[in-house]
Amino acid sequence: MSRKIGLFLVLSLLFNLAIASVALSQGAKMLCITNQDRKGEETIGSCVAKGDEFAIVDQYGVVRILTPQEVELTKALNPQIFEQRAFGLRHGKEAPPLKIFGTVPINPKK
Repeated sequence: MSRKIGLFLVLSLLFNLAIASVALSQGAKMLCITNQDRKGEETIGSCVAKGDEFAIVDQYGVVRILTPQEVELTKALNPQIFEQRAFGLRHGKEAPPLKIFGTVPINPKK
């Protein structure tokens, strides 16, 4: 009986973490920090290949600058992100939300 309860608690915790990560990722954007004037003329992948650096900015304005190792790991796990158009910090409001593992981003209600 206690084994079933433990399994239930672990599964419910994993489910809640998955839901929370998707909810927090809504509205997160990847923005170029080395060329702040980018306005979607190139993909993120082509900009990274040229040496541009990117940061992930969430809906609260919290910034996470990506290291080269994080970029490579992200390319391996979710290459679709690098097919999106690149936007700089000045045009960040126009940037699309990040796609999470092939899902279609859901825009938060305004």
